[in-house]
Amino acid sequence: MASEDFRQTATVGPSLPFDLSKDSLRRTALDARKAFVGTLDDGHRAILEQRLAEHLTFLCAHAAVVAGYHPLGSEISPMLAMEEARAVGRIVAFPAFSNPKRRAPVVDPDLIFIPLIAIDAHGTRLGRGKGHYDRALGHLKKTGAKLIGVGWSMQRLETIIPSDPWDIPLHGFASPEGVEEFA
Repeated sequence: MASEDFRQTATVGPSLPFDLSKDSLRRTALDARKAFVGTLDDGHRAILEQRLAEHLTFLCAHAAVVAGYHPLGSEISPMLAMEEARAVGRIVAFPAFSNPKRRAPVVDPDLIFIPLIAIDAHGTRLGRGKGHYDRALGHLKKTGAKLIGVGWSMQRLETIIPSDPWDIPLHGFASPEGVEEFA
């Protein structure tokens, strides 16, 4: 075999640490997401978020109450789809994790867009590690809410994310590339 053959390599997403603990995966995946978003100019990011919105808007057509989030840092934004849902008469809701004085009524969404750092083929979501979403999602899943993780396509890992008993598996993952539903 020619020596050139040994120099050819292929990379498939972020290189994972040997320590596959949740904390280690979280750091690696968050760094990879930040690096990926750092490569996007404003125009390209807007195009990807528009493609995501098209997929999310399709999901919203079957929901009466759609819950989402305001993106932080390198998170992809679901806001275009949320605005479209509101424009066509859906109730749009956002999480409130503390006990401030409520200015809006509490609703039970039937479709929830959830931010994440990474997700695997089983719908195991790797979040920021505080458990805010998992505490709320357990009840909402029991009421029949469809739980959809939202992220950049590179956040979908082939690696299995370790899960704890309190982790709530999601029904699907939406990215600019499409929607993947989990069994």
